[in-house]
Amino acid sequence: MRNILKVVFVIIGTMIGAGFASGQEVYLFFFSYGIEGLIGLLISGLIIGLVIYKTFIIVNKYGISTYKEFLDILIKKDGKIKPIINTIINIFILITFFIMIAGFGAYFEQELGINSLIGSGILSIIVFAIFMTSVKGVVKANELLVPILIGFLVIIGVINLKDLHVFELENYIIRTNFSSFVLSAVLYSSYNSILLIPVLLTLKNYIKDKKQILKIAIISTIIIVLLSIVVFLLLVRVDVDITKLEMPAVYVVSNMFKMLKYVYGFIILGSIFTTAISLGTSFLQNTTKNKKSYTQIALIMCITSVIISKIGFSNLVSLLYPIFGYLGLLQILKLVITKMQIK
Repeated sequence: MRNILKVVFVIIGTMIGAGFASGQEVYLFFFSYGIEGLIGLLISGLIIGLVIYKTFIIVNKYGISTYKEFLDILIKKDGKIKPIINTIINIFILITFFIMIAGFGAYFEQELGINSLIGSGILSIIVFAIFMTSVKGVVKANELLVPILIGFLVIIGVINLKDLHVFELENYIIRTNFSSFVLSAVLYSSYNSILLIPVLLTLKNYIKDKKQILKIAIISTIIIVLLSIVVFLLLVRVDVDITKLEMPAVYVVSNMFKMLKYVYGFIILGSIFTTAISLGTSFLQNTTKNKKSYTQIALIMCITSVIISKIGFSNLVSLLYPIFGYLGLLQILKLVITKMQIK
């Protein structure tokens, strides 16, 4: 059971990064669709659970550990397209790593009044130190931090339910048609699959059989959906133009639950940290061939991330995530088809 929880914590640590815990992702993909957005959360959770399950089945069967090997299983015939897809995925992982660094800086600026470059610089130094410990350091960090993050989010969610009339959401947000919120839910799960699969591949030594894989997928799905609903309901309390906020969930906690301001700050910063180290490690394992190049690329990544963070956290999320969501659709479809062929 301990190995199962270790894997689950890495998965959740990857999922609840800056975009999620800050409320930007939940606002962009779900909150703007009203009550239907809650249904969208459930749909996306189920898809993500399916991706986790099927990816681990393939990993367990073939013993693969890199994304290149994973592509060899998904795409058996067309060898020319594999390097292109591998490059695109690595670029997306790297960009999302940059977004985490930007999110860390954005919190420092919005909540503490400290220049965002300082916050981004602090995180880049910490993650570089973790990179030097490889996968074991990533698993250990998630094992320590993620249970605390989950616990705090649940507590804040329970407190938020007081005097909150869920079925009056239509007074706060825009309703839309069925196809729109379903498409948004699918896009959310598909771009997350791009992030998750390379991370899952680094965890092959922690899984043993199909029964264990099923437990990991179910537990992960339940936690992801629960935490998404918590953040969704926090956004109902936003009393200003939500589009103007870099971190809407942080705004709510800071203004309406002042005693929990620093607790949620810990959640944000911890979430960003766990996602950054998970994604950064998977990128390095996909692109480096030896210890020397690993260290060099890690250093370049961390320095570059601070520079790119000046683009702005919310700008990066709203522009890039939907684009990569469409790219992830093909990967999910191919993943399902490949499992059927194995069977």
